[in-house]
Amino acid sequence: MEILTTQVKHAKLLADYYTSNSLRFARWHPLVRQDHNSIESWTKRLEARERDYQDGRAVHFVGLEEGKVVGTCSLTNIVYSPGLYCTMGYSVDADYEGKGYMSGIVRHVVDYAFNNLRLNRISANYMPVNERSARLLEKMGFEKEGFAKRYLYINGRWEDHVLTALLNPKN
Repeated sequence: MEILTTQVKHAKLLADYYTSNSLRFARWHPLVRQDHNSIESWTKRLEARERDYQDGRAVHFVGLEEGKVVGTCSLTNIVYSPGLYCTMGYSVDADYEGKGYMSGIVRHVVDYAFNNLRLNRISANYMPVNERSARLLEKMGFEKEGFAKRYLYINGRWEDHVLTALLNPKN
């Protein structure tokens, strides 16, 4: 599997990925407009993501296997001095779920956050019913730090989240 930072040239791949997984992801994602997964919409978002990357605010990754998106992982809300932290989010294609691909992508992104960006802390949060996310984060070494009621507006309703974090062992 190849893991890359996203670029505008990935618009069609990401449009296809999110379109084919849209029903499955609806449970975990905010409501979106009908054209949200069009190539044009993804082109605009990827242009914005490249600006965020240039400005040090975010880094978005895509895992590719034989020209298909396996999964995505993002470091957003990057804060440097004095905090040195970010928030991580991720998703995996239905065909690759439970096969270790997401672990590989997250491991790569954590390494990037700690070694390239030299961050101290990565936060990753999940809905309590998302047992796969809970297991993934636990396997990656994230520790539970709390519980946030009505944390994010997901799929038309406020959802509670378990708050976790991973600290840079080198700091």
